[in-house]
Order: sequence, then C-alpha cells, then structure tokens
Amino acid sequence: MNDLFLRVCRGEAVERPPVWLMRQAGRYLPEYRAIRSGVSFLELCKSSELAAKVSLQPIDILGVDAAIVFADILIVPDAMGVELRFEKGDGPSFPTPIRNRDDIARLRHPDVEATLGYVFSTLRVLRAELDGRVPLIGFAGSPWTLAAYVVEGGVSTAFPRLLAWSYEDPSAVVTLLERLADTTIDYLRGQVEAGAQALQIFDTWGGLLSAERWRSLALPSMQRILESIPAGVPRILYLRNGGHLLEVLADLPVEVLSVDWRVPLDEVRRSCSSVPVLQGNLDPCTLLAPIEVIERETARVLEQGSGGGHIVNLGHGILPQTPVEHAKAFVRFAQGGGSRLVAKPADAALPNH
Repeated sequence: MNDLFLRVCRGEAVERPPVWLMRQAGRYLPEYRAIRSGVSFLELCKSSELAAKVSLQPIDILGVDAAIVFADILIVPDAMGVELRFEKGDGPSFPTPIRNRDDIARLRHPDVEATLGYVFSTLRVLRAELDGRVPLIGFAGSPWTLAAYVVEGGVSTAFPRLLAWSYEDPSAVVTLLERLADTTIDYLRGQVEAGAQALQIFDTWGGLLSAERWRSLALPSMQRILESIPAGVPRILYLRNGGHLLEVLADLPVEVLSVDWRVPLDEVRRSCSSVPVLQGNLDPCTLLAPIEVIERETARVLEQGSGGGHIVNLGHGILPQTPVEHAKAFVRFAQGGGSRLVAKPADAALPNH
C-alpha cells in the first residue's frame, strides 16, 4: 500500500511528500466529462457506482497519493430540508434560503444513513476498488461555509446577507452554525464507519471574517466538529484566504492545516508551529502556465514546505481549463521531490504565489 499520505498525517518521517489535488475528480478530465454528459451533477453524486468511478479517475490517470470521495459539501443542508438545486451555468442554489430564526427552526436533524447514505455507499465501493493502493479521504464543509450558501441562496463573492445578519443577530447565526454542525458530526462519523481514512473540513469562506469575528462566530461549531472525529482519524482543515487567521487556527485540534497560495508555507509554519503538518499550496493558475513554470513553482512550494510534515497540493481546487498533461507534470515533479532546485539567484526577484 502507498500509505505516504497517512504516515505524513501521523507525523511520521517519509521518503517524499505525498501529493493529491483538491477537485482532482472533475471537469478538466475528459473521462469525467464523458460520464457527466449523461447525468446531472446531483445524479452523479447520488450514484455510488458513478461517483466511485470518477473518484478513481485521478488515481489511474495522474497517479496521486490519495483518493477523495466524489461528493459536494452542500448535500448536508439539502439533507436538512434546504432544497439544493444545480442550475446550468449558475451553479448551486437554494430556492428557500435560511434568513431568520423561523427558517432555522424548520431545519431538521436528519438520519444521515437515510439521507446521505449514498456517500457512505460510495466510500465502501471505493475502499474495495482501491484495495489498499492509496488512502481514502472523506470531507465536509465547515458550518460557516455552508451557512454562506444557504443564507445567500447560492453563490456570491461577498455573501452580504450572511455578513449583515451576523452583525444584526449574531446569536441567531451561531444557532444556525450549531444546527449545521450537528448534522455534519453525524455525517463525518458515518464516513469513517464507511471507510474514510482521513477527513478534510473545507472552510472556503472563513476568510470573510476578521480574526475576532471568526473566533466568536465560526470557531465554536468548528471546534465541536473536530473534537467529535474518532480518535486516530487524521483531521485536515482547509481555509481559503485566511492568512489573517493563522494565530487563531494554531490552537485547533487538527493534524494538518491546508492553506491557499497567498501565504508561503514557511511563514504558515512559523505562525502555526503547533500544527505538525501543512498541506498545499500551489496557486491553481500555475497549472495553466508552461510546464517549466509549473516545475519551478512546485520546487518553490516543496522548498517552503520542507521544514516539517508536508502534503503537496494546490491552494484551491484545480481549474476546469487545466490541461491534463500539466496536472500530470505537477504530480510527477512533486513526487520526484522537485528534482530541479529553485534557481538562485535568477529567481530571487520572483514573487511567491
């Protein structure tokens, strides 16, 4: 078994950093698009056979060191009674958003086996199909990130409805986050029982908050989720655009902190020295550049991550327009340990990504 990923998560010494990509099963792969052409996105999520098939594609095509179950973070509020739709060209939407205390009261605490059991089925299929080739990651969205979508009613860049509500009635927002956490805890435990060997929490929109407000609003439900994960299961927290939150994150009970490309990994390590392992953090747009640029920037990420445990990844999900050969080059070069050292002094003036 290629268990590099799990060994790094446990803080063990490894011969090289493992590598995988967020959204590694997705639209940049022709094989994914071929399957997706015949079904809707939610149909794909809910078909254990098809979801397992697309989850395995990057293992076979790219040779990454970990698989992640194909699903979507927004199926949790959908299971709680907030109807989720995916409109072509517009992304996810919630036609009946949560905007007040009465809306919160109508949320249900679902039986996750009955409502989300298709994800558990996919995990069981994947564990059998992987047969020990690489570890399997499960995941969920943070309560704050889920709230961003269900309050706004869909995608936004600034989420003004949620932020305004969080100022007007912060206790109501905290109540919503706790309700979302209740279901997320059951969901993640179900994933572990079904075969997930590590769990990643995506806090994609935590960076909207100041450190003080993240601590008062988002932290309590996040802490409760992390503390509920069964012992021995590595916990990964991904936070996007959260460089200003590093001091707050340093005290969270996680084995791995995953960050975007805006702060170099060596700076993250200095700010979060209590977190043993870092994950990331190549700018996904780098994979649109020529391969020699991908190699140079990957070498830079490897060098910055070399001061401790490191899982090589992107700073966010791989972009749909990424050439497959460029993704392969990134994985191959990362697995080779960055055989080309970062050029010095020629690259000294290049900005970090």
